Amino acid sequence: MFTTFIVQPIFNLLALIYALLPGHNFGLAIILFTILVRLAIYPLLKKQLHQAKVMRQLQPAIKEVKKKAAGDRQKESMLLMELYKERGINPIGSIGVLIPQMLIFIGLYIGLRKVVDNPHAMIDFAYPALQHLPWLQELSANIHKFDNTLLHMVDLTRAASSAKGTYWPAMVLVFGSAVAQFYQSRQLVPKNTRSLKEILKATANGEEVDAAERSASTMRSTSYLLPVMIFVFTVGMPAALSLYWLTGSLVAILQQARLLKEDEQELEAMADAKRDVSKIPEAEIVSSPTPKTSAKAKTTSKKAKRRKKK
Repeated sequence: MFTTFIVQPIFNLLALIYALLPGHNFGLAIILFTILVRLAIYPLLKKQLHQAKVMRQLQPAIKEVKKKAAGDRQKESMLLMELYKERGINPIGSIGVLIPQMLIFIGLYIGLRKVVDNPHAMIDFAYPALQHLPWLQELSANIHKFDNTLLHMVDLTRAASSAKGTYWPAMVLVFGSAVAQFYQSRQLVPKNTRSLKEILKATANGEEVDAAERSASTMRSTSYLLPVMIFVFTVGMPAALSLYWLTGSLVAILQQARLLKEDEQELEAMADAKRDVSKIPEAEIVSSPTPKTSAKAKTTSKKAKRRKKK
């Protein structure tokens, strides 16, 4: 079932891009495939970052909920769920981006293993409708025409580290994936975030640390762990997976930069609006004369006219 609904559709989309792409280069097909995937999950990423922002804004309300609950975990949980529902927040919504990425990664890995073991799987594993494409028919007649490289520089079917030794072109992709993943993760960590060790120490000393700061501290720690995991996972896999992860991380960095910029502009607009509102009462006081002052001015004016007549 996983092969039918996950692996085969992913592989066939890649095969379609490869067949239609001028030059029929497998590396460029993977790059284009990855960009399309990142564009498809962009709404999920946007929703995830929006929820993270709302969660930070909700911290005062969450503290009030904890005060009302007075240590009653069940009551606190119910009140928090009501608050999240009111604000349209899904506490586990952050996994909405991770699940599609992992499914695509696993599906791509299985599909690439088929090609590595048997290049003819590029045609055999394709849907019948794709098998009639001119280039795949030509490839079926002569499988040696299959270009499994990135611009003839990196053999994407080889691993960076294997029994044959270290394949340095692929190792560059592996290191690039790890570095890009680190930057992508750090991009989402708020500035001046304390380390997890500092948070635990503060909690032990009786300091109340809100959920947003704990979450940011966890993200900061994870930003160091994820690159290591990516390196370990991809160093022994076909270089095509490193290329996929590197491209995905670079596109994600650009997407996150845009969304974070929009959030920053929104916060600045809110701050400007608050400043404008705070100035209104002062302006009204300066420009609007009181009725007493006005009446007094009229009396003084009448007395001056009588004196002139005399």
